[in-house]
Amino acid sequence: MSRPPLTAAAVVQRAAELADADGLDAVTLAAVARSLGVQTPSLYSHVRDLAALRDGITVLALDGLADRVADALVGRSGGDALAGFAGAHRAFALEHPGRWEALHRKAGPAAVQAPAAGRVVRLTEAVLLGYRVPAPDRVHATRVLGAALSGFLDLERLGSFDHSSPAAQESWRELLRSLHLVLSRWSSRDPFPPQEVP
Repeated sequence: MSRPPLTAAAVVQRAAELADADGLDAVTLAAVARSLGVQTPSLYSHVRDLAALRDGITVLALDGLADRVADALVGRSGGDALAGFAGAHRAFALEHPGRWEALHRKAGPAAVQAPAAGRVVRLTEAVLLGYRVPAPDRVHATRVLGAALSGFLDLERLGSFDHSSPAAQESWRELLRSLHLVLSRWSSRDPFPPQEVP
């Protein structure tokens, strides 16, 4: 039986599968070539180098995450939209740990400027619009939201919550309640921190 023709998309897809199975650090050109049954030089017709391959995984991850988030936001606003947005991130992180890891690396310009990255930004802004976060503050709110979700999900992925009570699910609910409170009161929050804090 003949092997299907190798394409850039097929190479990136296999690399993403390896990342999910063994971690992003396990993704090398040699490992991907071996899993595809080809010699490493055969990959250079499809990906420039390892950084480009990992950027490809990042773009694939952004696209998959955007699809999940878009589905989760349909017909929702405010706290419901936040719960859907956060839940989509959590499901993606748990089901695709290597791709999730690829979203937390310093990506190259091609990945940062990919349409999939723009989709994630617009979907995040849709959640913030439901809370009436002013346009000048949306970058800050996006960073607060992203840092909170990513921090929790990275710790959960590493098993950091496995050795103490209560269950991580309870803390997840508290995180979402806290984010809802912060976003709901964004425009009326008190000035903080004091000027002398670096």
